[in-house]
Amino acid sequence: MPIGEFGRPPALPIEVSPALTTPMYWMYEMGQASLNPARAFADATRLMFQNPLNPFSTTEFGKSVAASCEVFERTTRRYGKPEWGIDETEVNGVRTPVEIKLVWEKPFCRVLHFERKFARPLREPQPRVLLVAPMSGHYATLLRGTVEAFLPGHDVYITDWSDARMVPVAAGRFDLEDYVDYVIEMLHALGGNVHVVAVCQPSVPVLAAVSVMEAAKDPYVPTSMTLMGGPIDTRRNPTAVNNLAAEKGIDWFRNNVITKVPFPHPGFMRDVYPGFLQLTGFVSMNLDRHMDAHKNLFSNLVKGDGDLVDKHVEFYDEYLAVMDLTAEFYLQTVDVVFVKHALPLGQMTHRGKPVDPSQIRRVALMTVEGEHDDISGLGQTEATHGLCSSIPDDRRVHYVQKAVGHYGVFNGSRFRSEIVPRISDFMVSAARIKVALAAAE
Repeated sequence: MPIGEFGRPPALPIEVSPALTTPMYWMYEMGQASLNPARAFADATRLMFQNPLNPFSTTEFGKSVAASCEVFERTTRRYGKPEWGIDETEVNGVRTPVEIKLVWEKPFCRVLHFERKFARPLREPQPRVLLVAPMSGHYATLLRGTVEAFLPGHDVYITDWSDARMVPVAAGRFDLEDYVDYVIEMLHALGGNVHVVAVCQPSVPVLAAVSVMEAAKDPYVPTSMTLMGGPIDTRRNPTAVNNLAAEKGIDWFRNNVITKVPFPHPGFMRDVYPGFLQLTGFVSMNLDRHMDAHKNLFSNLVKGDGDLVDKHVEFYDEYLAVMDLTAEFYLQTVDVVFVKHALPLGQMTHRGKPVDPSQIRRVALMTVEGEHDDISGLGQTEATHGLCSSIPDDRRVHYVQKAVGHYGVFNGSRFRSEIVPRISDFMVSAARIKVALAAAE
């Protein structure tokens, strides 16, 4: 799908007859409920065979039974939203507590502030950063490593998107235009002097939001805008994912992957692209790899290799936790971004008015791409510079990170050591230029 795994789309969802899509969600829920007793029994059996008072707990047989029960329970459960698990960071060599605070909220999103509790004020203020997380199937906690990398040198805020099945129908619709409105409202709520960073899918709505704000001469435009691995112009170096949308067309997606939220979820009867279908697509992309990973989990549980087990658990607790997307947002994104290429062709509109990136003049622009990105091909994000023709050359930067794929653009060792320092320097430079221009006026 055009939006999905780790901010990236899965290769191809399971094709389902339109007449079966809605019943399938209800059947999925019934299946989850029916497995609860089996999971409870498996968990109790695991505990029994891990009990040191059980003579079988130290035998190969006992360890195998316990491992089998744990693998069964983990592969059949529904994974909830992961915790952030960020309690502290290091600022200027000092361990500093972090408190997560809610600073803005609407039905489909919250903005969280990772407030650092300093023992004494900093000598110089650090850049305020709004991280716009992908609304593409996984929770914002996907960017946990991104947040941790920025925290030592930045005042970090992040968008925490809601699971559509948890939002009542009475709360209304949420589409791509609403997404743009949300970004604008967030920037207003933060009160200016903010640097916005969009990770993958949000690159298009963030660029649209800033374009709309500049056209309206909005005083709360961000100081800088950093777009990372985003599908700004998917005609450049199209990937298999990009070709999928063009080949299938919007009607195929509408007829095959949209369903209604079943009872008893708060979003009962809302049209969504459900998380369990997304997860099917995610896993089918690399089925052999996932099967091998769970075989290795079994072996490591039997061997008692806690480190490897912990790594598996940490990854899959995040990977298997997915949320539903509203049907209107999903379909509009597919149509506007991947089928019609509306933004690069100058045909995108917001509330009936054209979205024109050439209106952007006050906002510095940085784009970041991965050399081996197989989701947003090289050049797709760089295309932003051609659209933002009014930004002076001394306020724009493009950077290609060598030897990383899509995920490495916003996470991992190279992101921490090579990308974050460049973004930080860019933000500081953008802020200084902004101050100088204001003084000159």
